[in-house]
Amino acid sequence: MEIGNRIRRLRLQRGLTQEELADRCELSKGFISLLERDLTSPSIATLVDILESLGTDLRGFFSVEGEEKIVFGERDISIKEDPEGLKGLIRWLVPSAQKNRMEPILVELGPLGETQEEDPHEGEEFGYVLSGSVRIVLGDRVERARKDESFYFKPTAPHKLVNPGKTPCRVLWVSTPPSF
Repeated sequence: MEIGNRIRRLRLQRGLTQEELADRCELSKGFISLLERDLTSPSIATLVDILESLGTDLRGFFSVEGEEKIVFGERDISIKEDPEGLKGLIRWLVPSAQKNRMEPILVELGPLGETQEEDPHEGEEFGYVLSGSVRIVLGDRVERARKDESFYFKPTAPHKLVNPGKTPCRVLWVSTPPSF
């Protein structure tokens, strides 16, 4: 079982940074990062401390659900409101998508809002503009996509979305592999 992804998902659902979770558990941010990437394993006592900080326990964390869920609704969506510079929110549309090959999110940017810049990585990015318009910044290249237009690129340079307008915009954004 890959516990790192599950811990990361719980942390994101609670709106915590790695550093905040580490502080609550008296651990280092580096340890949390390694744990979330399944590059290290915690002791039972450390895992119990982490899970308590995330509002669950061993039983809840390791409970196995039956058949894989394929339809997700409002109760399944994780929301992070107004992350740094965003002037909006991000909705993770599929729980624990980090374990899948792609990760869909709904990005809502307020006027002049922007997503956090992502580092270059393997994979692909796809987006569909549901409302408003957005600038796609990929390294030195800047492209604009308007309502009912889509974008697709390989993230070979730092990249982000920017809302250049005076009205909010909404973008369905899918990354593979998961990187949000």
